[in-house]
Order: sequence, then C-alpha cells, then structure tokens
Amino acid sequence: MDEHFDEGDLVGVLTAEPLDRVLDYKAPSGGCWLGAFVEVPLGPRKVLGVVWGKGRGDWDIAKVRSVNRVLDVAPMRAEMREFLEKAGAYTLTPMSIMLRLATRAPGLSDPPSMRKVYRLGQGTPDRATPARQRVIDTLVEYGGLGFTLKELSELAGVTSSVVKGLAKQGVVEEADTPRDAPYLPLDPGLPGKELTEDQAVAAGQLREGLKARRYGTVLLKGVTGSGKTEVYLEAVAECLRQGRQALVLLPEIALTSEFLTRVKARFGAEPAEWHSGVTMTERRRCWRMVGQGEAQLVVGARSALFLPYRDLGLIVVDEEHDTSYKQDEGASYNARDMTVLRASLNDAQVVLASATPSLESWANAEAGKYTRLDLTSRFGPQDLPDMAAIDMRLEDLPGSSWISPTLASAVGQRLQEGEQSLLFLNRRGFAPVTLCRACGEMVGCDHCDARMVEHRFQKRLICHQCGETKPVPLACPSCEVEGKMAAVGPGVERIAEEAAALFPDAKTAILSSDLFGSARALKQQIEELAHGDTDLIIGTQLVAKGHNFPRLTLVGVVDADLGLQGSDLRAAERTFQLMRQVAGRAGRAEKPGQALLQTFQPDHPVIRAILSGDEEGFWRTEAAEREAAGMPPYGRLAGIIISSTEAAAAFDLGTHLARNDGPIRQAGGIVYGPAPAPIARVRGRHRVRLLVKAPKGVALQPAISRWISGLKLPGNLRLAVDIDPQNFF
Repeated sequence: MDEHFDEGDLVGVLTAEPLDRVLDYKAPSGGCWLGAFVEVPLGPRKVLGVVWGKGRGDWDIAKVRSVNRVLDVAPMRAEMREFLEKAGAYTLTPMSIMLRLATRAPGLSDPPSMRKVYRLGQGTPDRATPARQRVIDTLVEYGGLGFTLKELSELAGVTSSVVKGLAKQGVVEEADTPRDAPYLPLDPGLPGKELTEDQAVAAGQLREGLKARRYGTVLLKGVTGSGKTEVYLEAVAECLRQGRQALVLLPEIALTSEFLTRVKARFGAEPAEWHSGVTMTERRRCWRMVGQGEAQLVVGARSALFLPYRDLGLIVVDEEHDTSYKQDEGASYNARDMTVLRASLNDAQVVLASATPSLESWANAEAGKYTRLDLTSRFGPQDLPDMAAIDMRLEDLPGSSWISPTLASAVGQRLQEGEQSLLFLNRRGFAPVTLCRACGEMVGCDHCDARMVEHRFQKRLICHQCGETKPVPLACPSCEVEGKMAAVGPGVERIAEEAAALFPDAKTAILSSDLFGSARALKQQIEELAHGDTDLIIGTQLVAKGHNFPRLTLVGVVDADLGLQGSDLRAAERTFQLMRQVAGRAGRAEKPGQALLQTFQPDHPVIRAILSGDEEGFWRTEAAEREAAGMPPYGRLAGIIISSTEAAAAFDLGTHLARNDGPIRQAGGIVYGPAPAPIARVRGRHRVRLLVKAPKGVALQPAISRWISGLKLPGNLRLAVDIDPQNFF
C-alpha cells in the first residue's frame, strides 16, 4: 500500500524546476500520500511538484516550509515514478526534466474558478482590424472549439487584449471551463472487419499475449496495405475486454483523423487524443481522465507515453521505424525504446508495427527478444505496386527541368484514365540554394551555418534550422549586383510549378508541413486528397506516413538518390524505408499501382534492393555491415554536443573532455573528436560534437556520468548527451 505522511512529517518533493535534488517540505494539513501532486512554495513562487518519498532531513528544520496544498488529481503511481527514474538514468536526463514530461497538462494546479475558455460568439465587432479578423478566422477554422486566453492569443498572433476586447462585444464568448468529463465508453464487442487467414492468425497471437498479462514485445511486420491496423485493433479490443488501458502512438498528427474514424467504426466511440493539435482544455481533460481510468484508449504522439495510466495493458507503436519518435530537444529519448521500458514495468504488451521496421527492431526479432509476426499479402484485391527505375543518365532532360519524359508520360496516362498520381521529393520549399551568378555567394542564415531555402509561395527565404526568414533579395547581399540571384535545385514548390506547365488541366495539390498554419488544416487537406478529385499530389515525406489515397495508382520519386548522399550511419536504411513506404501509397484499391524511381545510380545496392523487394536480403546485408563496424544495434553510441556563443570555448571544453577520457576507456569505449558539428552554428551558437563508441555490453551511461560529473560550465556553455543518437547534425 502507498505510504501516507501525516501533517508535519518531512516529505521529499520533486519539482519540474531546474534543481539537482528533491526538496524537503512539511506535509500539509490532512497529510499527503506518496506520489501526490502538490503545490509548494519555491522562493517567491508557487510551483507544481510530486511527493517522491520521505524528506532527507539535512536542512534546518526551522527553515523547512510546508506544502501549500494537495492537488485534486490521482497520485502518481509507483510504476510511473520508476519509469521516470529509469528513463532518466538511461538517457542521462535530470529528473526535473523527466517530471516536466509527465506533467504537461496545462492548468493542473489552477482551481476551476480560474479557468476560462474562449469560443466564437454571436456578436459583430464595432470595427474591423486585421488582428480582430485573425482571432475570428482562428475560431472559425477550429469549428467551435474553446481555447484558453493564452492559447487563442498565440494561435491568432495577437495580444490578449484583442481577445478580451472582442469578448466584451460578444464576438468571442468567455465561459467557465466545462468540468472534465469521462470519455464515452468503447465497446470491444462490436464486430471488426473480416480478417484474412494470416491476419486472423496474427490477431490470435496478439490476443493470447494479452491474456497472459505479462510483458512481451511483438514486431508486426506487414507489407503496405496488408491490414496491420485491423490486426492490432483486435489486440486493442482484447485489452479493453480485460478492463485495461491501451495506447496507440502515431508518428504524425495528420494521421489521427483517418485513424480516429476507424477506431469509432470499430468500437462505437472516439478515443482520447494527445498531441499538439488538440486544445489545452482537451489536453488537461485527457491527462486527468487517463489518471482516473476514465479513458480506455489514447491515440497520440510520442509524449502520450508519459501520461499517468492507471492500468496500461497494451502499447502500439505504429510505423515504429519513423524518425519522429526520437525527441532531440530537452529530454533526448526514443519513444520506441521507452515504450518497451514502460511496458515491462506495467506487465503490458508492446506491438511494433511497420512495413519497413528499424534495423534495431529487426535485429531484436532475429535474436529472439521480440516475437515476429508477418503479414505477407495486401488486404482484399490489392496487389503490391510494380516498381521500376528511370535511369536519368538516359533521359533527354533540359537543365532546368526535374520531371523526366518517361515519368511525365506515365503521369499523363493516369490523368487520361481519371486516376491520381503522386510526385514525391523529400525537400520542402522551392529551391534549397539561392546564389549570386555574379560572385557565387550562396545566401546563408545570419544565425546558423545553413543555406536559406526559398519558399516562393511565401516570397521568403527560410532557415530550416532556426526558422529565421528574410525576403528574397533583388541584389546580392555580398557583391550588391542586381538581377543575378538564381534559385538552384528543386523543392516541392518547384516541382509543382513544373507540373503545372506540363499538365495545365490537372488539379494539383502540394502536401508539405510548412504550407499549413495548423495541424487541423493539414488533417483537413489530407482528407480532401483522399476523398476529393485531386489529380496530382506533390509531397514530401509527409505523404509516406501511412496515408490511404484510394484513387492513387502512380508514385513518381523525383530524386531517389537524395538520401544516399553524405555519411549518415542510417542513410541506406532510411532511404530503403522511405522509398518502400512512399511506393506503398500506390494501388491500395482495386486498380493496380506502379512506382517509378528517378535515379542516376540504378545499380546502387540500395536502389536495387528497393526495386527487387528483397527486404530480408537488404536487412541481412545492412546488419552484417553494421556488425562488422561495431555500430548500432551491434554496438553502442552516444553523442556529446557542446554549444557556446564563442567557438573557441566550445572547442576548449571538447578538447578537455577528449584528453581526460579515462572513465570511457576504463569501460571499454573510445572517444572520437572534438569536431565541428555538420551544422556548426545554430541560432548563433557554435556547436562541437564528440562521439563515444563502445561494445554492445558496456554500461555506457555510468561511464559518461563519471566522465562529465566534475564539469562546472560557465553560463555561455551548454553540454547535452544524446544516448543512441539518430541524427548527427
């Protein structure tokens, strides 16, 4: 039973403030439980905390202050506290930051009287201004949802006084926040879709795993369109029958709309949602209801893993290979790996679903750590698309064009037959480089060592590292010669411009994350593309993430070689996954599909593996190369990223660490570096990297902790540790 502390007892409270220890407080009137969420005084402020255990008693008892109050939310359970501690120890993340991940519900400590929401009212403004119109447009776009004052102000890009002014005139309605209500019950007894033989076998095995009520991880591998979702929804149904909670993680917010429709069709009601696209009020409701056991199923982004589940029985990681499951800002963690940790502490089952699994998951299945279930054929009448390469060395293509005659002919044929085509290029904007033809200067960001990308629709150059924007210059910023600025290379906007010239009668749409102001607008666009009359979709990797376009029969990859350049450890793996995933968008209904890959390297091993479909052969080859090099998943890596406003200071610290690498060498590891990061300056801060490499069995985290523990960093220096890095920028 959880421990209770009586009034006046010393308790240790963990806060989300940047402190290096648990703080002592006296239990309040009425006492408190271990794990209770509390409000405590910290200096002149009141902050949120969690009772983490007994107080240490190493502080003058006369100066110890009392807990202000215990919040009216379910206490943090023991397995959640253990999960945060183990996840923090694995990723070398301070506990204050881990707690921040677990308390991201806004307004948890606000009494209900303080909570107000703002939605569209009935009045009309006495005078129209651009700021007022932005508020009205935002509320119209979100279709009647209520927002907090801060949230609405930020979404509309106005001050809170604009919203308050509209509220006085009745244009915006101010109301008390409705009491957080339980979600409608889901009915696992409703019939699901009729399953094929291999789907039924896989679903049966997942159900048996859940009935055992023990931890286990299953890799559900199935070709695109094989019905993985229907199979794991049967596992969700079994979890709900047992009265336990289920979590489905999706890699992209835009996927939720279609998925929620499928969940409602299967279980008769919609699940709880948790991602940046839902309002703060809905997020707080989700957090509270999950903690009270009143939310049976949560569909969310990676941070949904840190919700306070009462009895978590199943976690599904859909498209488990997707790089968006890795968080690099703040706490650096991979949600796929943390899912396995969380499930092991909850006696829960994990389902990792993908048509192109990560090499880590493939290797764990090969080693017997994960159970592997395969779906080998597409659902219903669908066949896998035919795949072929277009050898760009043989195409007669003008220097300013990017769509080959062969690909253009294939698109034209689909247009005549009333079918939908997709042109894929994993590069946002119009052109990746803007240079001066007089002096050769490339326009770079003022704050980063990165070239600025032209976004012609916005008439701006944008830095994809820090978000800095500037108008497209008429004269060269370096030599000041006018009329010589040229856009070099293609982005999706440029491909759209070329497609409009080639196919003037086609209805075209661009799918790129930077073209949508909100997640809701992006979701709406994807729905329209799936069900509307768009002839030609031009998109970035966003289109590869599990979307279903029934009319789509042709996928054309404009530059299949793009991901093969550079020295990225995972370049081959990611290119293979992306090409197979985007090709899988074609032919998902009755009509057969085709995928054409434009490449200057048709004999490259990765391109040949993509075309042949020999996935197991590709994974075996890739695994053998990684194992020979001692690279993940057959070895261990950690990145150390040092940043400073002064390059010399960052290098000095990196050199000091490299020269004093005794703890790493004693553990059997090697330190490489320091070296400038590939993007050596971001947001005005110079970045230096070191890489720690070690054999698979090495306890790397304790060695790194000892290595960096004595450092006292001045204010302008920052050091971040990235365990199991996915990117090396």
